[in-house]
Amino acid sequence: MTALAFSDSAARLHAPLVHRAAAIVGAAACAAAPMVRTANDPVPPGPGPCVTLERGANRLTRDGARGRFTLSYADPAGDAALAALVAALAAPGMPIAADPESLSVLALAERLAASEIPVLINGPTGTGKEVLSRFIHARSPRSAGPFVAVNCAAMPEAMLEALLFGHKRGAFTGATEASEGFFRAADGGTLLLDEIAEMPLALQAKLLRALQESEVVPIGSTQPIRVDVRVIACANRDLPTEVAEGRFRADLYYRLNVFPLALRPLRERAEDIAPLAFALVLRHGAPGKALPWIGEAALAMLRLHGWPGNVRELENVIRRALLLADGADEIAPAHIVFDSPARLVAPEGGTVVTGAAPATARLSNIVQLSEARAIMQTLDACGGSRIAAARQLGISERTLRYRLAAFREAGLATAGAAR
Repeated sequence: MTALAFSDSAARLHAPLVHRAAAIVGAAACAAAPMVRTANDPVPPGPGPCVTLERGANRLTRDGARGRFTLSYADPAGDAALAALVAALAAPGMPIAADPESLSVLALAERLAASEIPVLINGPTGTGKEVLSRFIHARSPRSAGPFVAVNCAAMPEAMLEALLFGHKRGAFTGATEASEGFFRAADGGTLLLDEIAEMPLALQAKLLRALQESEVVPIGSTQPIRVDVRVIACANRDLPTEVAEGRFRADLYYRLNVFPLALRPLRERAEDIAPLAFALVLRHGAPGKALPWIGEAALAMLRLHGWPGNVRELENVIRRALLLADGADEIAPAHIVFDSPARLVAPEGGTVVTGAAPATARLSNIVQLSEARAIMQTLDACGGSRIAAARQLGISERTLRYRLAAFREAGLATAGAAR
């Protein structure tokens, strides 16, 4: 695992932030060690990510070269500063995580990368299964070889066999040219079979043989062709259930399930949300423009959302926030608009309006009905005690405090504000 490198002056002047980041960043770093420095330190050579730290107003700026940033922050103990640093130090295309369980999955994935055993990654749609697969490939001895990703649900069933195993010229109507197929295209590298639960049963038997014998037989050919491919399979369904109901072959499941990895829904790894949000700001921020900071109140809103669409939904929310905050220094709760229908929470008396919000309502008054009602009702049930409410909601008191601050900033009445 690549450790975070930092200069002596960065360790001395920015110790709280640097040491918090050092415990996180190494798990998802690239081959070159990411570097943290101050403006007085020499610029390190090489392509590795590098962040220059400063104390001051919250700001994250690009320094021209790819992977080079300057991070200015006001609160070294704040969640936003740590999230921005983790995002800036992440290698392009690599996983970004701060949640302890997510970091343990990355550490395990790195150990698996050194082996040749098949990997099965299970998790809901949009949780980053392909990103984790690319991480395994990048850390493996096959990293110099091709990485070929195949979405089994996106290809026509009638063509899937030819696309996977290849075909000879004239093997079927329309086959005017021969094709090597994805297996041979990935020779010497890694083949990702995404949404493998969607693969037809008849083709599953042929896939099993390809995995067992390390060879494929193109359509129209009688001679097998040897392939050297490491297969990673991903599924968003529960494969044991699919096996029990006859929709997935048991022998193929056990062939793939040598070492399973599971990715939890985004709502269950709240500590990943802030660094992911900053990474999406870096990805989608307009070139040549200042990158807006994500305020603590906005981050609290993001942490408490249910995220049915997982990281894909978070990407939608951040892109929307960048548009709404155009020209602003900070993304505030007013700029956070979720994908699911929003409702207006009345500022007086805590009454929830269940109809559509008036066309003239400000975005700062729009919040998620489910989140607002759950927090308000829990606070009322706990007599306004934030400590008891946070315990019952399963969140930290600090997160609840940020959420209440977001409510107040949006002009909403909050119970338990003084306790």
